[in-house]
Amino acid sequence: MSGKPDLEGGRVELAHGGGGRAMTRLIEELFAAAFDNRWLAAGDDAAAFPAPAGRMVMATDSHVVTPLFFPGGDIGSLAVHGTVNDVAMGGGRPLYLAAGFVLEEGFPLADLRRIVASMAAASRAAGVPVVAGDTKVVERGKADGVYISTTGLGVVPEGVAVGGGRARPGDRVLVSGTLGDHGVAILSAREDLGFDTELCSDSAPLHGLVAALLEAAPGVRCLRDPTRGGLAAALHELARQSGVGMRLREADLPVREEVRGACEILGLDPLNAANEGKLVAVCPPEAAPALLAAMRGHPLGRAAAEIGEVTADERGFVEMETAFGGTRLVDWLYGEQLPRIC
Repeated sequence: MSGKPDLEGGRVELAHGGGGRAMTRLIEELFAAAFDNRWLAAGDDAAAFPAPAGRMVMATDSHVVTPLFFPGGDIGSLAVHGTVNDVAMGGGRPLYLAAGFVLEEGFPLADLRRIVASMAAASRAAGVPVVAGDTKVVERGKADGVYISTTGLGVVPEGVAVGGGRARPGDRVLVSGTLGDHGVAILSAREDLGFDTELCSDSAPLHGLVAALLEAAPGVRCLRDPTRGGLAAALHELARQSGVGMRLREADLPVREEVRGACEILGLDPLNAANEGKLVAVCPPEAAPALLAAMRGHPLGRAAAEIGEVTADERGFVEMETAFGGTRLVDWLYGEQLPRIC
């Protein structure tokens, strides 16, 4: 292929990953044009940039969501948000992203352009440029359209100490908003369930919210984004890392009625459903009011709630006070309630 790739009616060819002219033209006409920054424009195999002051933090993630396009987002924006959020959960300010694409032969170039445009828009909105990347093509039937891996690099400011092993008995547990939106939206789109109310993913970059929280309550001990496995998995992880237990209050859990209804119909638990624009925070009890106010004062935290507390339990149990006055264990699923949601 000597000319420009046909981004309207063309399809991915094996030559687009072969290292030759076809791949170069695709990179120039699609990826470089969309992301467009001085690091990519240099055309080098690696991006070089000055190291900022503070502790460096890095995260990497792979995205295999199906369907590729869903209410509230797509695999492109999700690839940016997922990695930006992982960096932010370490208390870091995300600075740069690198992206790797695995494309299936025959995938429509128009869909690829739509994904890349969405990814570029999410990157610009977050203020975190994609400065390096790679593209590979596999034979037809060896993938599912497109897979995206992203790596994020950021910096943790001096004085910030956030980690999964820092929770202490008596600490308060807060969430920044409603639970299960992403997982139920993906399921609805995948199975064409046709709910009366359109459910949308909550996919969003959380580093601005995290910065506001750390300014309002510098004593935050733990941050975690409850993605695969939902809130239940996130709390079990934190409990194991810190050697403590968790006790939730069912009446205080923020869940949209449409999500709750969909889960009841499908036999699912909102606590196990994925989120892509929410976070869990653990803080000392005296910091909880300021932290909750800061969450609710941010556009991504208006439905925030304090949902429980950390307990002294070396077994790492996560329990919940039910709406009926009893107590039950919150299960940690062996696998995924819904696979391929991110």
